[in-house]
Amino acid sequence: MLKLFGIFAVCMIVAGGDAGAAPPQVDGNELLTLGFKVLVAKTPAQEDWVKRMSPGKIRAMQRTGKKYFIYPDATRKQIYVGGPKEYEAYRELHPDTRLAGEGAADAAKAYRLKQDEAMKKATARDVSDPFYGVDWVDLGW
Repeated sequence: MLKLFGIFAVCMIVAGGDAGAAPPQVDGNELLTLGFKVLVAKTPAQEDWVKRMSPGKIRAMQRTGKKYFIYPDATRKQIYVGGPKEYEAYRELHPDTRLAGEGAADAAKAYRLKQDEAMKKATARDVSDPFYGVDWVDLGW
Protein backbone atom coordinates (compact mmCIF):
# COMPACT_ATOMS: atom_id res chain seq x y z
CA MET A 1 0.00 0.00 0.00
CA LEU A 2 2.85 2.35 0.85
CA LYS A 3 4.53 1.59 -2.51
CA LEU A 4 1.29 2.37 -4.31
CA PHE A 5 0.99 5.70 -2.53
CA GLY A 6 4.63 6.51 -3.34
CA ILE A 7 4.11 5.72 -7.03
CA PHE A 8 1.01 7.92 -7.10
CA ALA A 9 2.91 10.82 -5.49
CA VAL A 10 5.78 10.51 -7.98
CA CYS A 11 3.32 10.42 -10.89
CA MET A 12 1.64 13.59 -9.65
CA ILE A 13 4.98 15.37 -9.36
CA VAL A 14 6.14 14.21 -12.80
CA ALA A 15 2.81 15.04 -14.43
CA GLY A 16 2.85 18.47 -12.83
CA GLY A 17 -0.28 17.93 -10.75
CA ASP A 18 -1.08 21.56 -10.15
CA ALA A 19 -4.82 21.29 -9.63
CA GLY A 20 -4.68 24.12 -7.12
CA ALA A 21 -2.50 26.37 -9.25
CA ALA A 22 -3.29 30.06 -9.26
CA PRO A 23 -4.78 31.52 -12.44
CA PRO A 24 -2.47 33.53 -14.69
CA GLN A 25 -2.09 37.04 -13.35
CA VAL A 26 -2.61 40.21 -15.32
CA ASP A 27 0.04 42.81 -14.69
CA GLY A 28 -1.47 45.75 -12.82
CA ASN A 29 1.23 48.15 -14.03
CA GLU A 30 0.42 47.22 -17.61
CA LEU A 31 -3.26 47.96 -17.01
CA LEU A 32 -2.35 51.35 -15.53
CA THR A 33 -0.22 52.26 -18.55
CA LEU A 34 -3.13 51.33 -20.83
CA GLY A 35 -5.41 53.78 -19.03
CA PHE A 36 -7.19 51.61 -16.45
CA LYS A 37 -7.97 53.34 -13.15
CA VAL A 38 -7.55 51.84 -9.66
CA LEU A 39 -10.45 51.77 -7.21
CA VAL A 40 -9.60 50.64 -3.67
CA ALA A 41 -12.31 48.85 -1.67
CA LYS A 42 -13.14 50.95 1.39
CA THR A 43 -16.07 49.08 2.94
CA PRO A 44 -16.41 45.42 3.99
CA ALA A 45 -19.09 44.94 1.33
CA GLN A 46 -16.75 46.23 -1.39
CA GLU A 47 -13.92 44.00 -0.13
CA ASP A 48 -16.23 40.96 -0.19
CA TRP A 49 -17.34 41.82 -3.74
CA VAL A 50 -13.70 42.03 -4.90
CA LYS A 51 -12.91 38.65 -3.28
CA ARG A 52 -15.89 36.96 -4.99
CA MET A 53 -14.90 38.07 -8.50
CA SER A 54 -13.18 35.60 -10.84
CA PRO A 55 -9.47 35.91 -10.05
CA GLY A 56 -7.05 36.39 -12.91
CA LYS A 57 -9.68 37.41 -15.47
CA ILE A 58 -11.07 40.65 -16.78
CA ARG A 59 -14.84 40.91 -16.44
CA ALA A 60 -17.25 43.02 -18.50
CA MET A 61 -19.84 45.06 -16.63
CA GLN A 62 -22.47 47.59 -17.62
CA ARG A 63 -23.55 50.39 -15.32
CA THR A 64 -25.83 53.36 -16.13
CA GLY A 65 -25.63 52.56 -19.83
CA LYS A 66 -21.82 52.55 -19.93
CA LYS A 67 -19.66 49.49 -20.42
CA TYR A 68 -16.73 48.87 -18.08
CA PHE A 69 -14.04 46.21 -17.88
CA ILE A 70 -12.93 45.21 -14.39
CA TYR A 71 -9.93 43.26 -13.17
CA PRO A 72 -9.92 42.32 -9.45
CA ASP A 73 -6.83 42.33 -7.26
CA ALA A 74 -8.10 40.69 -4.07
CA THR A 75 -4.73 40.69 -2.30
CA ARG A 76 -4.58 44.49 -2.48
CA LYS A 77 -8.37 44.89 -2.05
CA GLN A 78 -8.71 46.90 -5.25
CA ILE A 79 -10.01 46.69 -8.80
CA TYR A 80 -8.74 48.07 -12.09
CA VAL A 81 -11.49 49.70 -14.16
CA GLY A 82 -11.29 50.63 -17.82
CA GLY A 83 -13.61 51.44 -20.67
CA PRO A 84 -13.90 49.90 -24.14
CA LYS A 85 -10.85 51.83 -25.43
CA GLU A 86 -8.63 50.60 -22.61
CA TYR A 87 -9.84 47.03 -22.98
CA GLU A 88 -9.30 47.13 -26.74
CA ALA A 89 -5.72 48.31 -26.15
CA TYR A 90 -5.24 45.38 -23.76
CA ARG A 91 -6.69 42.95 -26.34
CA GLU A 92 -4.21 44.20 -28.95
CA LEU A 93 -1.36 43.23 -26.61
CA HIS A 94 -3.00 39.94 -25.54
CA PRO A 95 -5.23 38.67 -28.38
CA ASP A 96 -5.83 35.28 -26.72
CA THR A 97 -7.49 36.86 -23.66
CA ARG A 98 -11.11 36.02 -22.90
CA LEU A 99 -13.48 37.75 -20.53
CA ALA A 100 -14.69 35.97 -17.41
CA GLY A 101 -17.91 34.13 -18.26
CA GLU A 102 -17.64 34.82 -21.98
CA GLY A 103 -18.19 31.18 -22.96
CA ALA A 104 -21.16 30.85 -20.61
CA ALA A 105 -23.11 33.52 -22.47
CA ASP A 106 -22.57 31.74 -25.79
CA ALA A 107 -23.66 28.40 -24.29
CA ALA A 108 -26.78 29.98 -22.77
CA LYS A 109 -27.70 31.59 -26.09
CA ALA A 110 -27.27 28.28 -27.94
CA TYR A 111 -29.45 26.54 -25.34
CA ARG A 112 -32.20 29.17 -25.67
CA LEU A 113 -32.17 28.88 -29.47
CA LYS A 114 -32.41 25.10 -29.21
CA GLN A 115 -35.32 25.40 -26.78
CA ASP A 116 -37.01 27.97 -29.04
CA GLU A 117 -36.90 25.59 -32.00
CA ALA A 118 -38.25 22.74 -29.87
CA MET A 119 -41.12 24.94 -28.66
CA LYS A 120 -41.97 26.00 -32.21
CA LYS A 121 -42.21 22.37 -33.27
CA ALA A 122 -44.20 21.41 -30.17
CA THR A 123 -46.74 24.20 -30.58
CA ALA A 124 -47.02 24.14 -34.36
CA ARG A 125 -50.63 23.66 -35.32
CA ASP A 126 -52.32 23.36 -38.67
CA VAL A 127 -55.16 25.88 -38.75
CA SER A 128 -57.05 23.83 -41.29
CA ASP A 129 -57.32 20.93 -38.80
CA PRO A 130 -60.30 21.63 -36.52
CA PHE A 131 -59.01 19.25 -33.87
CA TYR A 132 -55.51 20.76 -33.81
CA GLY A 133 -53.72 17.45 -34.19
CA VAL A 134 -55.94 15.44 -31.85
CA ASP A 135 -56.03 11.76 -32.77
CA TRP A 136 -58.32 8.89 -31.78
CA VAL A 137 -55.63 7.67 -29.43
CA ASP A 138 -55.76 10.98 -27.56
CA LEU A 139 -59.51 10.55 -27.05
CA GLY A 140 -59.07 7.12 -25.51
CA TRP A 141 -60.18 4.99 -28.47
